[in-house]
Amino acid sequence: MWTPNILRGAFGSALKRLDEKAYREFFTPTAQSSPRLEAPEKLPSGLRDLPRPFVFRLRENEIGINLFRMSSLDLVRAVMSRLNLELAAQPEILSLSLDVPDGGMAEGVQRLRIRFLTPAELKGTHEPEFGPLLARIRDRISTLRGLYGAGPLDLDFRAFGERADRVSMTRRELQTVEEERVSKRTGQRHAIGGFTGFAEYEGPVAEFLPYLEAARWTGVGRQTVWGKGEIDVELLHD
Repeated sequence: MWTPNILRGAFGSALKRLDEKAYREFFTPTAQSSPRLEAPEKLPSGLRDLPRPFVFRLRENEIGINLFRMSSLDLVRAVMSRLNLELAAQPEILSLSLDVPDGGMAEGVQRLRIRFLTPAELKGTHEPEFGPLLARIRDRISTLRGLYGAGPLDLDFRAFGERADRVSMTRRELQTVEEERVSKRTGQRHAIGGFTGFAEYEGPVAEFLPYLEAARWTGVGRQTVWGKGEIDVELLHD
């Protein structure tokens, strides 16, 4: 029975046996070793290990992976094959815009609900206030783009954060999940818990909907590679 922690460990072990150089670049990237990072000092504060270009998604009868660097698809296929797991023959390729939506169901929306489907853990806070949550999403998207895509976000980060702070959390129903993993290599215990449940927000949210949609695929918070921080978003209409 696969769990996120077991899958992550098995994937890393198989990748290291297959290609140790690829293991260092793909599975354990650092600000000092990444060939794609031209300016490590521009990383979000406190970020030592770079985000990996993938996250796992485990369902009851399905194992998936969201990959942010398509050039690594063949490598991922090879590793999954070693684990007797298969990817879809034709993976779904998404291209997401961060432009503010024009019209449609999102027009005039002032309220939304975010569900935290897997344990989420946000740096510096134990509750998903909208401002800190969007700051973490913004930073993650920008770093992933800088490493594996079109480059960091061309955005006034401070002004973005100030606008996100204007959205208020009006309701929350959250549960704390306490889990840990034990490293087979070092024997150390690492907390991998967080909170699940949902929170509702009210305010000028339209600008942030594309970022929340992207975060459905990237995850948000710590240890997203294990599948933590998976969210879903529901627009609430009066």
